[in-house]
Amino acid sequence: MISPALVKYSVETIDWTPAGVVMIDQTRLPRETVYVTCRSYVEVADAIRTMIIRGAPAIGVAAAMGVAIGALQARDLEAEMPAICETLAKTRPTAVNLFWAIDRMRKLYESLRGQPLDAIRGRLVREAQQIKLEDIAINRAIGANGAPLVPDGKTVLTHCNAGALATAGFGTALGVIRAALEAGKKIDVFADETRPFLQGARLTAWELQQDGIETTLITDNMAGHFLKSGRIGCVVVGADRIAANGDVANKIGTYSVAVLAKENNIPFYVAAPISTLDLALVSGDQIPIEERSVAEVTHVQGVHVAPDGIRVANPAFDVTPNRYVTAIVTERGVARAPFEESLRALTGK
Repeated sequence: MISPALVKYSVETIDWTPAGVVMIDQTRLPRETVYVTCRSYVEVADAIRTMIIRGAPAIGVAAAMGVAIGALQARDLEAEMPAICETLAKTRPTAVNLFWAIDRMRKLYESLRGQPLDAIRGRLVREAQQIKLEDIAINRAIGANGAPLVPDGKTVLTHCNAGALATAGFGTALGVIRAALEAGKKIDVFADETRPFLQGARLTAWELQQDGIETTLITDNMAGHFLKSGRIGCVVVGADRIAANGDVANKIGTYSVAVLAKENNIPFYVAAPISTLDLALVSGDQIPIEERSVAEVTHVQGVHVAPDGIRVANPAFDVTPNRYVTAIVTERGVARAPFEESLRALTGK
């Protein structure tokens, strides 16, 4: 396993402390850097639901820590554990890492039944901390596996935020970019703004700027123009859930970028940990898509920009069919079509 000490990035997304679960408030970036402390599992659940913390791996870590803090505070852990897990599981429906982390914590608890309560609580806390450390190491491995795919001397286009802010550290898609730069490749980044929540404009651009990585912010509807220009060498994005056939759910707008990349013969890579795979789903048609508040569309940073009473649709994710995916980069290796075979080979299932 890669030592977390090797990781170099300039933001701490989430941490376990004696005071509670501390996380950077991503709704307030980039205007101000504020950390909030969640002192109960209910507060952790609220932070996930309200996007104080977001990104599939990051909310998995947060959920694990939420279970741990709930276990510390429960008067009757046996009776309260189901409610703790259920409350956290109901926060957001699409990112499978959330459910993976809760299930891991639940199974550990079940294996510890009969032991002294303090021992159980301590073990759950250590497991949540371990999930964070593993995530950082996994992202490093994803970066190492993906870096050779990035063309030297070209621009990398990314959509949404799949960096240190979306994980416990280093990032998935941005981890590939960071690893390519560490390998000496001369690349720069184009970041889609990612309407309506502006994760690219607010988070990716800020995060890469903090690390001194050359970055250009573009609006979502500029992607086709630049993909046609010859400047873009590849597209790298993250994922919230990947079906057994390689269909990928990611932030809304990803599908459009993937279609444009294929039209212009540009590789489209997805960087995600094994925990993002949901091999129980035959295809992306079965992935639940979160519908978020209409205010995210009618308002920009609190400013009303749409007519009163207008009907709004706001799906938070879309599904990119596997035919548009060049490869899926994981910590265990790179999967290519046919994904039904390559993904199962990586998982050993």
